[in-house]
Amino acid sequence: MTRQSKHAIVIGAGIGGLVAAARLAHAGMRVTVLERASQPGGKLATVNINGATLDVGPTVFTMRWVFDALFTAIGERFDEHVALAPLTMLARHSWSETERFDLFADVEQSAAAVAQFSGAAEATRFVAFCARAKRIYDTLNLPFIQSAQPSMSRLIASALPGGMLDLSRIAPFRSLWSTLGDYFHDPRLRQLFGRYATYCGGSPWLSPGTLMLVAHVEQSGVWSVRSGMHSVALAVAARAVAQGAEFRYGCAVKEIVTHGGAATGIVLDSGEVIAADVVISNADVAALSSGLLGKSVSTATPRVARSQRSLSAFTLALIGNVSGFPLHRHNVFFCDDYAREFADIRESARLPASPTVYVCAQDRDDTCAAPGAPERLFCIVNAPANGDSHAFTEDETARCEAAVFALFAKHRLHVDFQPENLIAATPNEFAQRFPGTGGALYGRAPHGWLSSFQRPGVRSKVHGLYLAGGSTHPGPGVATAALSGHHAAIEVLKDFS
Repeated sequence: MTRQSKHAIVIGAGIGGLVAAARLAHAGMRVTVLERASQPGGKLATVNINGATLDVGPTVFTMRWVFDALFTAIGERFDEHVALAPLTMLARHSWSETERFDLFADVEQSAAAVAQFSGAAEATRFVAFCARAKRIYDTLNLPFIQSAQPSMSRLIASALPGGMLDLSRIAPFRSLWSTLGDYFHDPRLRQLFGRYATYCGGSPWLSPGTLMLVAHVEQSGVWSVRSGMHSVALAVAARAVAQGAEFRYGCAVKEIVTHGGAATGIVLDSGEVIAADVVISNADVAALSSGLLGKSVSTATPRVARSQRSLSAFTLALIGNVSGFPLHRHNVFFCDDYAREFADIRESARLPASPTVYVCAQDRDDTCAAPGAPERLFCIVNAPANGDSHAFTEDETARCEAAVFALFAKHRLHVDFQPENLIAATPNEFAQRFPGTGGALYGRAPHGWLSSFQRPGVRSKVHGLYLAGGSTHPGPGVATAALSGHHAAIEVLKDFS
């Protein structure tokens, strides 16, 4: 049987599934992508407000090399399909109307900013922090991040010749918050870099210091996508179609069919049965382990307990006139009590009373120039992943929304908008969009030194069933989810060579 006669079904048109589909179709396999939504993208979603399209998913684009490699592998150029603009400033941070700090991609430029903000000694420690972040990334890149099926033993054998004593180089045994205390004596900067845990849906007090590597990832390049983040998904989907993949939208998968312990196809909600030689699930692994895709594959991945869920979010997408605060494309407004924010979320399972708020000003770039008209803003507040067990009331969401705008006012950011130009989303909406997760947006929380190895790799425990997406290795984020799709495709092609 030739490779071309083999049929691969991809469940879900998130970025991981799209990459897997494009690679497999290019390699000559027959590929069918089944997506219950009306368009590709998964978490790379959009909303329309008064005729304007806003990204309402991931907003930071890093690790461009993942997409450059994908498009090169299928005989294309990424920059011919998606227009990118590099950002020299990574983000603008604010603690009050007088305390603002800009972080840059260039380490020396950031160090100068740290010196002005917190003093020369803090700048020296910042440079040491950046060097440590680079060492961690370099240690983990090939044997872990770019490995389809990583393991602790393989990591030690291939990347840490000194064995367990050298494992401390990647800072797994101390929390990120504790590790940051070695480098930042200014509590504001410790708070700033502690946010890297939230990039993976975790608490800085529970996530390992290994996540310092995010600093190096951002310093290696952050881009704005001129036509919006969703255009990345559209571009990959278009390449998959050009390679011969078939996409069926509005098709919800009811069950993955197995025979003799191997995946042999799927059943749609409509009752239609589609046979396949390979099934790639781009759904959250929690949907598999909770039996939402059939009992026969419920043991294909380890179960994710409610206590192990990552963060969800409360989001506001709006169009309005901005004044007072000079927004950059990426902005963070910090609350006064960071520890209380995470206690509200993890211990009390409620929306934080005093949240930190991230704002993506989607019409701005490095110039920070206002667009001269009502602009598109997307605001994110960390929230508990209990959208399947708690119905967030209008009073709860109204209080959180009021807290967001009260924080903006404290920092001199004023947003004038009409109520019909605002769309809010709670963990309830995310739980509905991503079944089995409770609204968790990042898969398993990155808590504990073994957390990275508890994410499933691309091979499930069911023969012929492969995994992709942000809930699998190497983790959440647009580029890492894409990398999981690449890993899945490569493993499938190995098995059918």
